[in-house]
Amino acid sequence: MRYVVTGAAGFIGSHLAEELLAAGHEVVAVDSFTDYYERSRKERNAAALDVLELDLTEAPLEPILAGADGVFHLAGQPGVRASWGDSFGLYLSRNVLATQRLFEAAAAADVRVVFASSSSVYGDAERYPTAEDVPPQPISPYGITKLACEQLAHAIGRGHGLDAVLLRYFTVYGPRQRPDMAFTAMLEALARGESFRLFGDGSAARSFTYVGDAVAATVAAMERGRSGEVYNVGGGDEATMNEAIALAERVSGRTLDVERVAAATGDVRRTKADVAKAGVELGWSPQTALEAGMQAQWRWAAVESPA
Repeated sequence: MRYVVTGAAGFIGSHLAEELLAAGHEVVAVDSFTDYYERSRKERNAAALDVLELDLTEAPLEPILAGADGVFHLAGQPGVRASWGDSFGLYLSRNVLATQRLFEAAAAADVRVVFASSSSVYGDAERYPTAEDVPPQPISPYGITKLACEQLAHAIGRGHGLDAVLLRYFTVYGPRQRPDMAFTAMLEALARGESFRLFGDGSAARSFTYVGDAVAATVAAMERGRSGEVYNVGGGDEATMNEAIALAERVSGRTLDVERVAAATGDVRRTKADVAKAGVELGWSPQTALEAGMQAQWRWAAVESPA
């Protein structure tokens, strides 16, 4: 198959593109190398890829989609904490506008899209584990833009025949994780002997999902997902940040200097994914225990950020 992967120099996108290449597929890797974090990290992520650098908000998309059998749309502006205030315009552009253009181009080309949404659309969910039928109530501008993209998929599907499958990722971690995410910041602080800034009292809990499991779910969605459907992609292990810090210290054999600050606006208290639907329809379930995934990320962080 010939697949387009947007955000291919990012965390999940680079792993996905490499997995597709290893399976014998042709990959058109696309990334705009935004300045959300340093370009050098993205270049290391994409070292095994031939990346086409372009901006989805303005570049002609028809040539990119020509001959494609599917599009994995992982590009976007990430981050809950950075999405407030004046920066919201970037989220509108890089999430909503870029996705609207890609969805309409894919509909015109009759190409299936798997879209990377987020558990942030749920906000502080009304029940746990959280299934896909729980009403979304995002509490951050970032989550609002991801929900807007989901609604665009439904609208363009109805109006123009877009074939899209939507995935709500729950806190993906592992090697190459973004530097603003907790596990990378924590493990790099351990590797360098620096302090780690913890937002809140550490009781916030997450459904942590290993990147290899997220990639497997994403490929399964392209192959077996029902058009227009939403699937949770969440890890089997839920842990608080205090528990994750204790695990990181055990895995690394070091003690973390924790700087505790107030909880950030827009951060939810808990996520826990109900992945039964993905199990039945995609034949997917998380396979990687949190400790094993943490060990893999620690080995990466120790190399990337030695003391």
